[in-house]
Amino acid sequence: MTDEAFHLTPVDVRRYDFGSALRGYDKTRVDQFRDQVADELERLGRVAQELEAKAKGFHEQLRAFRERDKALNDALISAQQLRAETREQADREAQLILREARAEGDRVLEEARAEVRRVQADLDALERTRRSYLAHMRSMAERHLAELQSAETASAKPASPAGAAPGPAPGPAGEKKAPAKGASWLDANVKAE
Repeated sequence: MTDEAFHLTPVDVRRYDFGSALRGYDKTRVDQFRDQVADELERLGRVAQELEAKAKGFHEQLRAFRERDKALNDALISAQQLRAETREQADREAQLILREARAEGDRVLEEARAEVRRVQADLDALERTRRSYLAHMRSMAERHLAELQSAETASAKPASPAGAAPGPAPGPAGEKKAPAKGASWLDANVKAE
C-alpha cells in the first residue's frame, strides 16, 4: 500500500485509528501503517537530501556570484582609479608639454629679438660707415675742387718769371707743348698724358 500521493503529517499519525481486535490492535493494520510511515520517512529523507544538495548548490552559486560581484566591483574601482590616474598623468604631461612649448617659444622669440638687435646694430654700423665714407668723399671732393679752383686761378695768371719769355712748357722727353687757352690746369695735365 505504498502510495506516492500519501503524505503523512503529525496530525495524521495522532488521529490514525488502528482499530481494535481481540487482543488489542490489528497487527496487519499496524504493520501497514508502520510500512507507510517508513516509506514516507525514506521519501522525506531523499527529498530532504535533494533539497539539501540543491540548497548547497544554490549557496555555492550565491557565494560564486558574490565573489564575482566583489571582483567586478574591485575591477570597476580599479578602472575608475586607473582612469583618474591616467587623466591626471595626461594633464601633467599636457602641462609639461605646454610649459616646454612656451619655453621653446620664448627662447626662439628671444633669439629672434637678439638677431633683430644684431642686424639693427649691423645696419647702424653700416649707416655710420656710409655717412663717414660720404663725408670723407665729400671732404676729398671739396679739397680736390679747391685745388682745381686754385690751379685754374693760378693758370689764368701768367706763371712766368719776370724777363722770361713765355713759351711752351717742357713736356716729357724735352718736348714743349703750348698750354691750351682757357683750359684748366687739370684738363691740360690730362691731355698732356
